This record gives sequence, structure tokens and C-alpha cells, in this order.
Amino acid sequence: MVAPEMVKAAQSGDREALVTLLRQIETHVYRTAYYLLGNEQDALDASQEALIRIYTKIQSYEEKALFKTWVQRIVTNICIDKFRKTKPTVSIEEHELTFTTPKDVEDEVMIGYLAQDIQEAIEKLPEHHRSVVVLRYLQDFSYHEIADCLGLPLNTVKSYLFRARQQLQGLLHEYQKGGVRG
Repeated sequence: MVAPEMVKAAQSGDREALVTLLRQIETHVYRTAYYLLGNEQDALDASQEALIRIYTKIQSYEEKALFKTWVQRIVTNICIDKFRKTKPTVSIEEHELTFTTPKDVEDEVMIGYLAQDIQEAIEKLPEHHRSVVVLRYLQDFSYHEIADCLGLPLNTVKSYLFRARQQLQGLLHEYQKGGVRG
């Protein structure tokens, strides 16, 4: 949680406070970018661009919205712009796993497959549904915070989440049945 005093200090020109603030939010910024874009390199680019924009625009932040909502709006808009310019590519990364027993091996493999299935399913969602899913379930935003962040009416956010959950459920069901991916 970012302290309001830290934000005020950064806005008043305290460079050390601004750098500390950026360090506090960089993981959340990257996580949002990664889940919206689905690609590590694009997420790194987008999060760097977002942090630079926050750095240069900190004075324009007004306390009408929570600081985290303001930050997420910046990240989300950058990702949407990137998504529109270039369609995302699915990258399959191999993860090194350490196993100790055959039961652990089975559990780790199943968890890995499930995580990959969820990531692929999220990537297949339309961008407006993907945005609300990432903000709600990966960034733990409330419905009101999502509405503020994306500039949408609250009922639209609820509708998008409802439809996105239905789509994810259908995609994951297909994956479970061994359906075609891609």
C-alpha cells in the first residue's frame, strides 16, 4: 500500500520519495502489463513506459481517485495502445521445477498445466474483458476501482466480468476435454 504522504512528497518534488514510490509500484505495474499483454518483453516495455509516464506526470495526479487506480489506468491504457498496434503472441516458456516425490511431481505438473491454461484463456479474451479480469482477479481491485480506472459505468464492469467468467469457464472446459488451442 502506497502511503499518501509518499505521493504528496513525490508531487512536491522530493526525488527520493518519487523513486521510492516507483519502486513500490513497479511489481504491480509489471504484473498488470504481463497479464494484459501476455508476453514478457511487451510487459517489460509497457511497464517501463508506464513508470516513466508516472514519473513525468506525478504532478497531474489529483486525489479524486486512489493513487493505485490512477496508476492502473495509466498501465491499462498503455497496454491497450500496444495491443491495438500489435496483436499479442503467445509465448510458451519452460519453467524449471524441483520435485522431491512422485506425488509432488504430479501436483506440480498439474498446477503448471492449469496455470498455463488459465494464462492462455485470459489471452484469448477480448481486450475489454481481459482488462477487467486482470484488474479484479490479479490486482484485487474492487468493482468501483475498476470502473474508475477504466472510465466505465459500474454495471458495465459487472457485465464484462460476468461475460469474461463465462468465456473463461468455456475455454477451460474445452482445454480440459483436450480441445484444440491456438
